[in-house]
Parts: sequence; structure tokens; C-alpha cells
Amino acid sequence: MDINYELYKVFYFVARTLSFSEASKELYISQSAVSQSIKTLEKRLDQTLFVRSTKKVKLTKEGELLFKHIEPAINLISRGENQIIEGHTLNGGQLRIGASDTICRYYLVPFFKSFHNRYPNVHIKIINETSLNCVDLLETNQVDLIIANTPNSKLNSLENVKTIHEFQDVFLVNTNYFTDISLNMNLTKLQSYPILMLGKNSTTSQFLHSIFLQNQLDLIPAIELSSNDLLIDLAKIGLGIAFVPDFCIKPDTNDLKVIQIKERLPKRKIVAAYSSQLPLSAAASYFLESLSFKDRI
Repeated sequence: MDINYELYKVFYFVARTLSFSEASKELYISQSAVSQSIKTLEKRLDQTLFVRSTKKVKLTKEGELLFKHIEPAINLISRGENQIIEGHTLNGGQLRIGASDTICRYYLVPFFKSFHNRYPNVHIKIINETSLNCVDLLETNQVDLIIANTPNSKLNSLENVKTIHEFQDVFLVNTNYFTDISLNMNLTKLQSYPILMLGKNSTTSQFLHSIFLQNQLDLIPAIELSSNDLLIDLAKIGLGIAFVPDFCIKPDTNDLKVIQIKERLPKRKIVAAYSSQLPLSAAASYFLESLSFKDRI
């Protein structure tokens, strides 16, 4: 079946934004042209791809299936175009990175700054997802490189994984609110206090739950959030004990104390990973190399 690539491109943007008007803006064509392209594609495939209403657009089951195949293909083409335009130099092109908000803020910012100062013509695109979801970004060709926490079950499917940093998770408490608390305790005792931690879709949550299970304990968090910053803020006002990576501790957290856990918590790693199926761009290669040489920062 001979279907023009442009029709699939229009379908991709409508499916991604779930909006004909937003797709027209991103494609720099009229909304009527977008609508006509979708009608043409549906006719050639003999399938309804979208359920249309006055307020919103929704993918049909057939549309969802097609999008799963089209999304990585469109991203792959875009990546190829960028690499050709870049010409294996660092005078242009794009560096696409997938990383969690925490890793970006507390670890990668100095590397981004150094890279941008040296190669100002390379556009840095950052997509924030959990470390688990970052693997999906890589598999659908939305990014060149991901920076993620381990242990991470999804990384098992990748061949190119490089350790760039080790860190220790810590429990933080404001002793002004928990005046009788010991700063040296076991997990059983810790279990009796409200624990503040990241949500279930994070590698941090999976890690801590596994530690408790290994010690035959149930972990029932008092609060689960998506931000380590907010966990620290809530610990400051006495809502509980925050479980965060040590690299998130800032100078203004003097009112928080680290609880020493008698059961030894293993260190975790920040890793960089990329696909083995496609060559890294010059920008991604340099950035990956710079992560191993902190003296460049």
C-alpha cells in the first residue's frame, strides 16, 4: 500500500497532541489541511483512527496501535535528519537527553552548562521522566541518551550502560519535631515513624521497598510524592522522615539530621545508557565522555 510519508507525519502530530489545531501549529500548515490528511489516511487504511468531538480528539484502538509503530519511526527519521545536518560536527544539531527532574537539577546542570559554553550552537533538549520511563524514551528514539538511577529493571534490556556516579540514599529528620528520636536505629524502629518518599513509579521506591522486604518488613509510606525537594521541605516542617539521595542535600538543610541505619543500605548508581542499534551523534558522544571527566566542569 503506497501511503505518503506526510500523511503519517500529520497523523503522528495529531496523535501526540490529541489536537488538530496544535498539530497544525507544529506542522505550519492549516487546520483544514491537517483534517484532510487524516481523512485521506483513514480512507486508504479503511480504518477510523480518531474519535472526534467538539472539545477533544481521542485515538481509537486502531489509532493507538498505529501510533505505537509510527512514533519510533518518526523519531528515528528526525534523529537521522539531525545527524546529517550536524555533519558529525558540533556546530549545530541537537543533543536529546532523558533524565529525571532530580538528576537534572542536582547532577547534570554543571555538565549542561559546560557543554553549552563550549558548543553554544548545539540545541540541548531535555525530557524529564522517571528513571524507569526514561528507558521507554530511548526505545522509542525520542532521546539519544538517558541518565538514570539504578537498580532499574528496565535497563536489563540495554547493552550500552555506563556508570557515571555512585551515591548513598539517606533518611533525614528534623529533631526539633521528633525530640526523642535516635539518630542511630534499625529499620524495625524506623518503621514506626512516618516515612516520606518518592512514588511507586520511581526506582527509589522500588529500591527501598526491596530493602524492607529483604528484612521481612512492610514499608507503608506516610506520604509519596514525585519531588525530592518537596520531601525535604516536608521533613523540615516535621511531617516525617524523608528518604532522599545524598546529592539532594543542600547547604540550607542544617536543621535536618541524617539517621544512621544499622542495616547497611547499599550504594546506588547513576548511569548513562544509549541504544546499540544506532550510532551516537557527535554531540551525544562528547556529552557522554564529559560525564566521566568531572575536571572539565
